[in-house]
Formats: sequence, C-alpha cells, structure tokens
Amino acid sequence: MNWSARMIAADDDFDGAPLLRKEFALDGGHGGVARAELAVSAYGIVEPWLNTERVSDDLLTPGWSSYEWRLRFASYDVTAQIREQNVLGLALGNGWYRGRLGWSGKSAFYGSELGGFAQLVITFADGHRQTIVTDETWQAGPSAVLQNDLYDGETIDARRLDRSWLEPGTVPSGWTGVHALSFDTALLAPYIGPSVRPWAELGPERIFSSPSGQTLIDFGQNLVGWLRLRVRGEAGTTIQVRHAEVLEDGELGVRPLRSAKATDRFILSGGDDVFEPTFTFHGFRYAEVTGWPGEISAGDITAVAIGSQLERIGSFRTSNELLNQFHKNVDWGMRGNFVDVPTDCPQRDERLGWTGDIAAFSPTAAFLYDVDAFLRDWLQNLSLEQEHNDGIVGYVIPDVLKYLHKPGGFPETDSTAVWSDAAVWVPWSLYQAYGDESVLAAQFDSMTAHVRRVRSKLSADGVWDTGFQFGDWLDPDAPPEDPAKAKADTGVVATACAYRSATLVAAAAEVLGKSAEQAEFAELADQLRTSFVTRYVDRDRIFSDCTTVYALAIAFGILSDEDERVAGDRLAELAAAADYRISTGFAGTPFITDALSKTGHLDDAYKLLLQEECPSWLYPVTMGATTVWERWDSMLPDGSINPGEMTSFNHYALGAVADWMHRVVGGIAPLAPGYAKALIAPQPGGGLTEVETSLKTRHGVLRVRWAIIDGELTVETEIPDGIEATLRLPGEADRPLESGTTTSRARAEVSR
Repeated sequence: MNWSARMIAADDDFDGAPLLRKEFALDGGHGGVARAELAVSAYGIVEPWLNTERVSDDLLTPGWSSYEWRLRFASYDVTAQIREQNVLGLALGNGWYRGRLGWSGKSAFYGSELGGFAQLVITFADGHRQTIVTDETWQAGPSAVLQNDLYDGETIDARRLDRSWLEPGTVPSGWTGVHALSFDTALLAPYIGPSVRPWAELGPERIFSSPSGQTLIDFGQNLVGWLRLRVRGEAGTTIQVRHAEVLEDGELGVRPLRSAKATDRFILSGGDDVFEPTFTFHGFRYAEVTGWPGEISAGDITAVAIGSQLERIGSFRTSNELLNQFHKNVDWGMRGNFVDVPTDCPQRDERLGWTGDIAAFSPTAAFLYDVDAFLRDWLQNLSLEQEHNDGIVGYVIPDVLKYLHKPGGFPETDSTAVWSDAAVWVPWSLYQAYGDESVLAAQFDSMTAHVRRVRSKLSADGVWDTGFQFGDWLDPDAPPEDPAKAKADTGVVATACAYRSATLVAAAAEVLGKSAEQAEFAELADQLRTSFVTRYVDRDRIFSDCTTVYALAIAFGILSDEDERVAGDRLAELAAAADYRISTGFAGTPFITDALSKTGHLDDAYKLLLQEECPSWLYPVTMGATTVWERWDSMLPDGSINPGEMTSFNHYALGAVADWMHRVVGGIAPLAPGYAKALIAPQPGGGLTEVETSLKTRHGVLRVRWAIIDGELTVETEIPDGIEATLRLPGEADRPLESGTTTSRARAEVSR
C-alpha cells in the first residue's frame, strides 16, 4: 500500500484515552461511491468510528506485535457508512504499547505517546480517488475514559460521554490539536492472524453476599473479558467491579493477581447507562460489585468473553464426565489465552507470550481450532526477535523481558530447552496439522538459527548442560517458592529436547528439498543421541531416574529399541510407585502418556490420566475448576490458594495431554501431514465405554465413534473423499478404510 498518512498524537494526552477526529466532505462531480476502504493502526490500541458508528467489532487493534520491527494494520470496507458529510474518528487506549507489562510495575516500554494512524481511500464510480489521512489537520479531545490499563482495569465516566465528536458541523468544547510522531511506514504489516472479538456472553449463575457483606457474582465459568453493565442511578455514583478467578474463605481471591488491580470503575450519568470497558480485559469467574444503586438483578450484568477469532475444528467426548469436563477446561483455557498472543495466563501482572507453553500445547491447539494463521502471525514476531538477538529465541514473544533484565533480577535471555524449542516445535505442529509446507519455508531460517545456537552451547562431550534452564518447570514435587527445583536433571531434559529439534529441522529440510541442511542436522541429531546415551544412560537407568527423563527419551525416540523397552518398564514402575499421581512438570507432562502407551503400558497411561487425587489432571475438576490450572495444586484440598507467589487458575500448558487423548483415546492421528493419510486407531482403556472424536481437516471431516459392549469393540468411522485412512484395532492387522461411513468390530476388554 502507498501510505500518505502520518502517525499522529494528541497535544493533550486526555487521561490516556484521547479521541481523534477529522471532518470531511465527499469530492463532488464523480458519481456515487464505488468503494471506501479504511486502514488503521496505532501506537496503543485503536477503535475506529465513522459517522457515529463503530467501524468493526474488532477489539484491541492492532494487537501486540514486536513493535520495534512490525506494527500491524487492519483494513475495513466502510463503503456503506460513507455520507456526503463525514467524520472519521479514532478512540485510543494504552494497550500493550504503553500499558503495564510484566511484574516490574513499569509501563511504556515501547513509547511514551499514544498515536493514531488512518488512511481512508474512497473510490468513485468514475475511478476518481479521494484519500483522507491522519495528519496535523486532525483534532483531539477527551473521551469518557479516565483510566485504562490491561492489568489494572478501566474507569469510565458516563457524564463525559459526548457523541457530538462524531457529528459533522460540530466541534466539541475543550478540543485541541495534534502533532505528528516520528514513524516509519515500512514497519506497517497486514494482519496474518485473526482479530480479537467477543465470542461468548454469560449471565450470572449466582448473586450472593460474602461473609464480609460484599456483593459477589459467580458466572460459573472462568473466562477472559469484561462485564457489560446496564444501570441507572444518581449522577456521579461510582460502581466498582473487582475480578478474580476463585474465592478463598468466601471472599474474592485476589492474591494470585499479584500487583494487577483488575478493577473497573463506572461513574453514572444519571440516565440509562451501558458500560463496557473495551480497553482492558480480565481473567475471572467471580466479580465483586460495590456502589450499585439498589439491588442487582441477573439481567443487569453480562460477562463478555473475548479472544482471537478461531474456527472450532476438533471435538472429543467420552463416557467419563470428569474427563469431558477436563477437556472443556482445556478448550476454555486455550480460548482465554489466545487473545492476539498465545499467553501463559490472562489475569495477573504477566500475560506474556511464554514460548514454553505454546511449544508444549501447539499440537492440542491445532486439533481443537484452526490456529494456522494465528500462530503464523506469532511466529513472525518470534523470527524478528530472534534476528535481532543473535539467534536467541526469547522466553516470551513479543520479548518485553529484554527491557526488564537487571543485575540480580530475571536471568538474561538465552537459548533454553522447551521454551526456545518453540521455534521448531510450533511450525512443525502446524505442518503436521494442516499439511502446508509454506510454514516450514517461512520459519526455516528461524528453526535452523535456533538449533545452530544450541549446537554452540553444547559441552565438550556433546550434551547440553550449560546455561540457564527452566528444566521440568513446575514439577509437583518442587517447593512452591522454587518451581524450577525439579527431579529431572536439566542436562538430560535439554539434550533430549535438542535431539528432538535437530531431528525435526532435518525432517523440515527434507520436505523443503534442502539436502545440505538435512545432512547437517541429521548428523547433529546422531551426535546428540550418542552423547545422550553415553553421558546419561547407564544400563537400565537414565540419569536422575524420574518420570520426565524417561518420558522424553521415549517420546523423542532417542533410545535403541531395547533401551526404550527397558525405559518404558521403568517409567511404568515409577508411575505405579507414585500411585499414578502426576510427577512431571512442563517438560514431561505433554509426553508421559505417549511414552507409556508407546512402550506397551496403555493401562498405566489411563490410570495416570484418570487419577483424581492431587496431583493429577482430574483433581482440579473435582475441585470445581473450569479451566486448566498453572500448578497441579493451585488450590489445595482445603480450598485455600497455593501459597506460592505464582499461582494461576487459567494456564493451558498442562492441558497438552489432550493431544494424546485425541490420537490414542479418540483414535484420530495423521499418517501424513494435514491428514492426507490418517490413522484410525482408538486404544480403549480406563473403563471408558464410549468415545466420540471428530476433526475438520483440509480434506473434510473425520469422525470416529467407538463403544464397548459385552467385550466387543465397535468402531464407527466417517472418512471423507481425499483421505487415505488406515484402521488399526487392538489385536488385529492394519487394514485400509474406504471413504464414507463404516462400522468395524473387534474383541476388546475394558481395563480399569
């Protein structure tokens, strides 16, 4: 696009939420308007308006990208909104650009001034074009927003609401001019991924009083968004809303928020007011409301859930309702954390794009929703950060942590296992899920840069035991105050992950026809395997002898067949010794059930999956969880919150086991990228008597339903044309499945 617009800022900051406006008339003598297209961006977040109407339902535009090198713009067809006399308006907020980020309490990491950018191109019937752009002729004025921050919340004063700013022929009082900011339009890039929008609305499930007399509202679901209020009361009355995910001792449990205030305030106009704080978002199930005039009714308040627009493509349901609720929790946790960036959590003073979380979770995400464009957009930021940091993949993307490092503080970013491996694991997951090799081509330089840097970090004996490592982060046996103090040796974890990444880069090179790189990384993978076995494998034990090290070695295929069999037996022993309670953290959890089922210990995998005692996947479900927790015991059995400083009730990472559920329990797995070839191989167990799974692939919808009645396994399949499917049932030889609907039977026993 040929840009003539400039990035402009208000001469007065107007409480951090200025309005910008430009009044214009259509050029005459050119016939009707054939098309009008508006492109907008901002330093901060922008909501565009045209002639008293919002241009779009998009939220938090232009989102959070690596602003130093890439600022996205959104484009809208506004033909239907054009009049003879027009007002184009931009409402600005702090967002990620100038708001608080991270736990330091600091803000404005990217810049100190909010800016608005707009270019409206109107094409007339005769081909004439009229262009309206942000420049120094615009005006700036106050909005009804007195304060806005993603962490702390928003304050709206309805008495300041003045719609005349969008009406031609009027200039509201108190308005000032604007000035241009230094801005390189070469930074502008179109969205690759989807915009953020509202996607669900929930009414109150219960309105009640806390022991201290506070009015609390339970929406029955931990969600991400805000409350919409409809209220009438005396002018100047202030309603305060605080948000939290859980209750503790009957009161709002705000300690896990750390310094995030998560508080919205609404000042009434004296008339019928509708409040919706679109310049912030909160992670919450409960709200505490004070100052409400009279009694709150259920119709007065609505919880609005927001997130990036994603198409649901996968489904999973079983005969076990606890397992179904867990799967639903995985779904809601993902939606709440896929708000423009795949974040760790949506509620406290963090909400960062931690690479380790998405490295673990990307296969699950790619099954539940079409996340191809969403994650490709994020991967562009990863590549940019990496290019400007000596090939290092940051712990978070966009990498705001680079502004937070200080002596004695958070460690300087360097390559680290699992987290930095997102550069390889995420694009590979997208390729496997959707079959489009262009993601590998786009990310190949990033993938190779990461693994080459890891190669430079190896010790003399060829293992990766140097530098800072998160290791098996949040091992349930680690003390609450030291989540990195895991049982698994960090060198074992890192070397296994390096092997996996080298193997995947070699595979990507083969797909792309890059023979030199294929040979390079295949050789590195062989070297890492040899070094791993030499350094860490001693007869029937892997060093540090805990579930995670066996799970990784098996799942990544780093062992010989015999060593893998022995490792599988030892893994099963350790799982049984722990009474099938979880003993893995971030590194091991996504792979432990795969490692067990791969080595013939399917029953042990099911026992682990279906354990209800803490720590386990189902323990939070028994405690009423509606999203996946950060810690296995984020809430203790007595209902108190984990004493650790870092406690979230909405983290998707530990829900990565859903990938195994889809493939092994549900029975749908790819035999070729994008499911051009599919394996239908349900492996019943755990007392489940019925499972239904479906997946909308690029070739059509795959469906599998299996049930066990009186020792007979019945498998109903629906295979679309264009997919070559193979059926694998317990105790039987593989056989091809024709397209269409088929019913197959085999003998089976239900293990418990």
